[in-house]
Amino acid sequence: MNIIKSTILSAACVVALSVAGGASVRADEPDAFKIGAVLPFSGPYGIIGKGMRQGAELAIELRGGQVLGKPIEVTWEDSETKPQPTVQKATRLISSGAQMIFGAASSASTAALQGITEQRKIPLLVTISADDKITRANGYRYTFRTSNTLGMEIRMAMEFTKAAGLKKIYGVGADYAVTRDGMDAYMAAAKEAGIEIVDVDYPPLGNRDYSVIIDKIAKTDADGVVLIVTGSDGVTFLKQAGQAGLGKNKTLFGPVLQDEVLAAAVGPDAVGAASGVRYHYSVDNPANKAFVEAYRAKFNEWPDSFAGEAFDGMSWFLDVIDDTGSWDREKWVDAFAGSVRENSVEGRKEMRACDHQALQVGLWGVVEKGEAPYPALKMKITNVFEPEALFPACAE
Repeated sequence: MNIIKSTILSAACVVALSVAGGASVRADEPDAFKIGAVLPFSGPYGIIGKGMRQGAELAIELRGGQVLGKPIEVTWEDSETKPQPTVQKATRLISSGAQMIFGAASSASTAALQGITEQRKIPLLVTISADDKITRANGYRYTFRTSNTLGMEIRMAMEFTKAAGLKKIYGVGADYAVTRDGMDAYMAAAKEAGIEIVDVDYPPLGNRDYSVIIDKIAKTDADGVVLIVTGSDGVTFLKQAGQAGLGKNKTLFGPVLQDEVLAAAVGPDAVGAASGVRYHYSVDNPANKAFVEAYRAKFNEWPDSFAGEAFDGMSWFLDVIDDTGSWDREKWVDAFAGSVRENSVEGRKEMRACDHQALQVGLWGVVEKGEAPYPALKMKITNVFEPEALFPACAE
């Protein structure tokens, strides 16, 4: 925080702002622990919100619905996959007494949330948004990300490109700041690896017609298509690519292109598409087995990657809060920074104190046909990347 010393008036302003924005940081013990959740239930990423909510709800239920001996109350709001309503709704939730914010999904919406949560000194739990800038050294004190970064997913996509022997790539990325950054990173890595980028297109977020782009790709000699899109954008592209038979002679892949929910929305044309996977129910450890069993019992379905990440992040943060034994939010933040989650559903995770980013393994898989009791289309995990191969050291 900048300390203004120039005049008595400016000092008074600092005091006033501190009272307005941070008076509740060390509030007396409340009647309930209030979480404000702003997730996408509509818009291009609307398909993601359901799993996030269900994963978080189960995390709360399995701890008896309490933290610090008080009941947990969650208010759910639709971000609409847009920054402005995300901030408006989060602001209202904080004014109503929310002690933490959970959300969003799109990186633009999450970046907007960071502004209000930093100002009001409210912890922000991020379990999906991947923009590398969300967690950076000496960045946001109150933001914690327990899930992947786009950078680590781009690195996995490039390793797949090389392992698959692809030599000429056509790129498609949503016209959106973080996906453009991701495409730039991929192209730089491709150049270094001697892989040719034939061309790149940036359709708008929420695009519904990829026919012109698909026709352009079909007429090139590209042997692979990297798709830096997700949600309904990835679903629409793969459906239309399937109708055109694009996947018959070109490998379709992307850093966060598919999981079971997205594959089900695509249908049979999803088979063969390769993707980074944020979480997967097949991870073989006791914590994940227990989570999958509880999730299936409650929702009668397999947890998708968004549910798994939400469950993991919410469970971790609430456990940290409980361990502090305090209602002082500053103590929660200090405790979460540098904490270790040995029993994560994805394996060991470590929250870096330098940037509040969780170090973790990276999963890569391909869509294949499934047989009961598994989904009709499921991800087969083909590669597991260790954290040291995915996360560069914190830049000072």
